[in-house]
Amino acid sequence: MSLSKKKLLIVDDSAFMRKLIGDFFENHPTIEVAGTARNGKDALLKIEQLQPDVVTMDVEMPIMNGLEAVKKIMDTHPVPIVMLSSTTQEGAENTLIAMENGAVDFIAKPSGTISLDLHKIQDELVQKIEHAVNVSVRKLRKPLTRVQPSTHARTTVASPVRPATPTAVLPVRKPSVPPVVTNNTAHKWSRTSKKVIVIGTSTGGPRALQEVVTKIPASVQAPILIVQHMPAGFTKSLANRLNQLSAIQVKEAEHGDILQNGTAYIAPGGYHLKLRKVGMSFGIVLDNEEPARSGHRPSVDVMFESVSQYSDFDKVAVVMTGMGHDGAQGLKALKNSGTVLAIAESQNTCIVYGMPKAAVETQLVDEVADVDDIAQTIMKYVP
Repeated sequence: MSLSKKKLLIVDDSAFMRKLIGDFFENHPTIEVAGTARNGKDALLKIEQLQPDVVTMDVEMPIMNGLEAVKKIMDTHPVPIVMLSSTTQEGAENTLIAMENGAVDFIAKPSGTISLDLHKIQDELVQKIEHAVNVSVRKLRKPLTRVQPSTHARTTVASPVRPATPTAVLPVRKPSVPPVVTNNTAHKWSRTSKKVIVIGTSTGGPRALQEVVTKIPASVQAPILIVQHMPAGFTKSLANRLNQLSAIQVKEAEHGDILQNGTAYIAPGGYHLKLRKVGMSFGIVLDNEEPARSGHRPSVDVMFESVSQYSDFDKVAVVMTGMGHDGAQGLKALKNSGTVLAIAESQNTCIVYGMPKAAVETQLVDEVADVDDIAQTIMKYVP
């Protein structure tokens, strides 16, 4: 066992799958397979023995499944975990719960529990493991904010523009990470003009979205467009989950949806989300023909660029945790074509400080905020 290499534990009830995943790392320069486990219970023992730096975890296993295992691991021996999931509805829902409980990321098996064609996702899986190794477990263990249903139910339409008691619902900003204002957009911002909120995120995004979307009041006077890098099948489960937890309506975007205030539209996996004018309103266009941008469809850049074509509303653009630089080019297009207030998630709370870093480096970001303060920051600019 090389001292310089990071140790990977592979957890899957299929010996074939364990072997296949192990083969992906046979000649890897920085990661080597320290061991394998057949189920969650076995994984807990192996984690204690082997002290791995990263874990791949199957969702569906006998004795102890991946969901239970993630919870126990994050309670006892926290380590970055990447889930391997089937694309069934149940698989997608379970994957989201696993990420809520502390898993870093997930990858969809191409053809079910035992995927003979796993090589199709080899590059993506290896890349996700490489990134997961460097994730701070402290950020993964941080419990998600729970908003009391009694104060945040969707039926309370007359809720104030901002929560009346920020300290009860939205944690007070940490003095060590003050908001960073780099532009003058805030000084010329009008609260009375029409608004649209556009949000882009990737790795760590489901947790980040739960922190942000669940704190936006039902009375918000703007529609919300969201791109979360996810394959088809998972975005619907994400939308349904957020809808259950939020005061606003959250749905997977459908071609032809007319934008409504107080509704969030999540781009479906495999489709770029764009806008078109429909009379005095705006409709959603889903495009699965334009190629992926920087490997992503949906792409944050494509959504931002589409929204930038319209001067009918001011935009609040938010870039949160994620690998890569998606959103940075789109932010330039937005800023070049109208009044745009840009918010980036701080390095302090990002699971992966890639996309927000790229946005900040454009020098077009107006505010940098911790994830638990982003909803409050958005609501400073939207009635």
